[in-house]
Amino acid sequence: MHDDLARAAAIVTSFDYDPAGFGRSVSPPLLESSLFTFGSYEDFEEAFRRGGVPIYTRGINPTTRLFEEKVAALEGAEDAKAFASGMGAISAATLAFLSSGDELVCVRNVYGDAFKLFTRLLPRFGIATRFVDGTDPSEVERALSPRTRVLYLESPTSLTFELQDLRALARLARERQIVTVIDNTWATPVFQRPIEMGIDVVVHSASKYLGGHSDVVAGVVAARRDLIAQITRITYPVFGAVLGPFEAWLLLRGLRTLPVRMAQHYQSALQVAAFLEGHPRVRRVHYPLSRSHPQYELGLRQLSGGSGLLSVELDTDERGVARFCNALRLFRMGVSWGGFESLACPASVLRASPEQPKSVTEFGVPESLVRLHVGLEPVGALLEDLDGALGQL
Repeated sequence: MHDDLARAAAIVTSFDYDPAGFGRSVSPPLLESSLFTFGSYEDFEEAFRRGGVPIYTRGINPTTRLFEEKVAALEGAEDAKAFASGMGAISAATLAFLSSGDELVCVRNVYGDAFKLFTRLLPRFGIATRFVDGTDPSEVERALSPRTRVLYLESPTSLTFELQDLRALARLARERQIVTVIDNTWATPVFQRPIEMGIDVVVHSASKYLGGHSDVVAGVVAARRDLIAQITRITYPVFGAVLGPFEAWLLLRGLRTLPVRMAQHYQSALQVAAFLEGHPRVRRVHYPLSRSHPQYELGLRQLSGGSGLLSVELDTDERGVARFCNALRLFRMGVSWGGFESLACPASVLRASPEQPKSVTEFGVPESLVRLHVGLEPVGALLEDLDGALGQL
């Protein structure tokens, strides 16, 4: 873990930005401009011919570009492309490799809006989706067909935090020329680098840990240069999910503290998981780096550390879940995560929405499950808060 923290720290703190007119600024400049002009016809024409030159911020902006370069370096990728949301990144990263008649194979319990994309939108374009138990590589292999073009992974998965054997699945997909896409938001490139394990494309909701301050909505895709070029050519320019330079600047600020924040989230989450596992009103804790997790050994092979996100199954019914949540004082109720603040999100509330996808209602997520984000508050205070709330059961 310490080597990965040091590596990430070296990348995110190297902001020797030295374009003409800015000097050697410690912080990167915010270039909040929608367009960039040229002094001559020849320069203007050359910019279009060469590409990679700032012309219009919907294509390239220097501040946004610096954020992309930092994420690519963190992930060990050749290039990256930023988006206005995590779903913008997921949509662009999958649809760039799919056409009518193709299939996408996806693990169960993925992020809810990704589930909606695959089950509601893709069928309208003649693209089928198969859901599989990602913990079993043989089941994934059986689901792959000559029509499969994308294997979509999320390790660990949402709410239940199941892992996939990334090296094994990357080999299966590569043998069949299938593009692998993984959501790496939970672990961040500090603690998991899927590209080094053979995965093709990595996506993030940068709103979470990469930003880290609950003040920006963004997404990013990292991959080989040719894959990013395909995304940039096919989906990026027409989706319009463009990350603005101010949001990119906020993300660059967040990246500077990413290693130290992740180290603290991880240490606090381990203590919270251990406390919950020993409590009589807790049925089960879902945290990949807890010894009670059925894939603990796989977690040690793939992850050098963890985040602050876990879930707990309480020994109660839905009314008891409500009492537990209402008794919390430091854990606020909310749907996102990745910032300073600790959060609680009960699965039973997610079920209440008529728009909630089947990923919650049909994939075995119990109504007594509560997802917890362990923030950066003193862990002793968080344990007291949880103990008090559990006492209401």
